[in-house]
Amino acid sequence: MDIDGTLLDSNAAHAAAWVRALREHGIDTDEMEVRPLIGMGADKLLPAVAHVEEDTDEGRAMSQRKSAVFAELLPALQPTPGARRLIEKLQRSGIEIVIATSAGKNEVAGLLRQAGVADLIPKRTSSGDVEDSKPDPDVVHAALARAGATPEEAVFVGDTPYDVEAGARAGVGVIAVRCGGHWQDEDLRGAVMIVNDPEELLARWR
Repeated sequence: MDIDGTLLDSNAAHAAAWVRALREHGIDTDEMEVRPLIGMGADKLLPAVAHVEEDTDEGRAMSQRKSAVFAELLPALQPTPGARRLIEKLQRSGIEIVIATSAGKNEVAGLLRQAGVADLIPKRTSSGDVEDSKPDPDVVHAALARAGATPEEAVFVGDTPYDVEAGARAGVGVIAVRCGGHWQDEDLRGAVMIVNDPEELLARWR
């Protein structure tokens, strides 16, 4: 499971936080430029927008400021429709759930709490567990290892083209949700199924 845009309606807040942080560091950008990159990690976003590598002093300062701004926005964010009900249903069905996100390790717990599912998903992978963020497949490989599963035994639920590509490159089928916003179905081609949100996925599962 991805979190941002999949279990939590947070993609617009991430874009706003990046824009504010980048502008404070002298980078002239706006949400129209940043929003299509949400779903990638900072290792991809910063070079694309600011022409700065994440592992430089400047890149780390920008990322830290973005995290601080996002933390201010987080308490107002809402779970996507059906997020907790879907996770509960999957658990009752005996399906193991692992988080696979490009978010930083320090952010994951807060995101899951705000999504209302932190108590349900103990197994988590994040950008800190991998070398390259989505659309590279590293985080999907890490989640498979955490679950002790093969690609054929798993499915990845996410909301961006980067999720679809990461899953495909890891050999895992992807169910895409539209509730992350911004993307059209054409952008999510390659997914084995596209649904509006966790609520619709739950209904189809039943």
